[in-house]
Amino acid sequence: MELNAVASVGLDLAKHVFQVHAVDAAGRVVMSRALRRKDLLAFFERLPSCLIGMEACGSAHHWARELAKFGHDVRLMPPAYVKAYVRRQKNDAADAAAICEAVTRPSMRFVPVRSVENQAALMHHKVRELLVAQRTQLLNALRSHLAEIGIIAAQGPNNTRALAVLIMEGNDMIPAIVRPALLPIVRRLNELDHEIGESDQAILALARADNTARRLMTIPGIGPVTASALAASIQDIFAFSGPREFAAFLGLTPRQSSSGGKERLGRVSKMGNRYLRKLLVVGAHAVLFHRKCCSDALRSWADRLMETKPFKLVAVATANKLARIAFALMRDDARYAETPK
Repeated sequence: MELNAVASVGLDLAKHVFQVHAVDAAGRVVMSRALRRKDLLAFFERLPSCLIGMEACGSAHHWARELAKFGHDVRLMPPAYVKAYVRRQKNDAADAAAICEAVTRPSMRFVPVRSVENQAALMHHKVRELLVAQRTQLLNALRSHLAEIGIIAAQGPNNTRALAVLIMEGNDMIPAIVRPALLPIVRRLNELDHEIGESDQAILALARADNTARRLMTIPGIGPVTASALAASIQDIFAFSGPREFAAFLGLTPRQSSSGGKERLGRVSKMGNRYLRKLLVVGAHAVLFHRKCCSDALRSWADRLMETKPFKLVAVATANKLARIAFALMRDDARYAETPK
C-alpha cells in the first residue's frame, strides 16, 4: 500500500471502528479500510500531509484538532451536504467514500474547527439547557398532579412555584396523604434552581472574559447567554459573505419556493443552529416588550412594524435584525451605538 500516493481521505467517525477511504491526486482509490480507535492516530501520523474530510458530528472537532497536529488539512462538513454524494446503500465504507468525494468539491461549505475553549463554553450552554428542560418538566408534572386533586394554578412557572411553597410548608390545601408523593419533586425543583443559577454565573463569567461577547452584549435584547453562545459558536465570521447569509445560516430568513421567474417567499427556513435561533427570538421578544422605554432606530422600526403585522412575525423579523447587527459587530470589532429614530 503506497501511502505517499494519498492526496485526500474521507474519514467516517465512530465510537470504536473508523472507516478510511483514500484516493490519489487523480481520484483513483488507494485504500478503503477499517481502523480500530487505538490505531487511528498512529495511522495518520505515518500518512504524509493530505486533505482529510469528516462530517461535523459528535467528536469531530476533537479528531480534527488531533489530526491537524500531524500537518494534515482537516475539514469538517455538515452531514446534510455529504448525503448527496452517497452512491449506494448506506454503510461505513459508502459514507467514507462520499466524504472523500465531497471534501474535494470547490462548492462545499465547511464547518470551522472549534477550539477546546469554545467547546467548553458551549458545554456550559448545553448543560444549562438540559437543566432548564428538566425544571420545566417537573413544573408541568407538579401542575398536572395537583390538578388531579382539584388544585390548579394559572399559567407561568411562578404560579406553580407558589403551590410548591404550599407543599413544603404543609398547607392545609394539600392533603396530608398527597404531600409525601410531591415533596421529591419540590426538592428537585429547588436543587435545579440552584444549579441553573450556578450555570448562569459561569456563563456570565465567560461572557465578561470574551471581547466578542462583551461587544455583543451592547446590542438590545442580547444578554450574557446569547452573547456567549454566539461568540463560542461562530469561529470565523468572515466565512459568511454578508449579514443576510449569516441570518440565513441561523434559519431566520424566509424559505424560497421560486420558479418561472416568480418569487415566492414562505416562513423562515428554521435551518441551522436551533439554539442560537431560539436565543435571538427570545431576545427579540425582550426588545418588543420594552420598546416604549427607549427611543432608538431599532425599537422605532419594530414599533412601526407592530402597527401592521402580527406580534410573532415582528418578533422573528426583529430576531433577523439582531442577527444582522451581531454580524456587523463581529465583523468590524465594533460596539453597538444606539441611533436616534
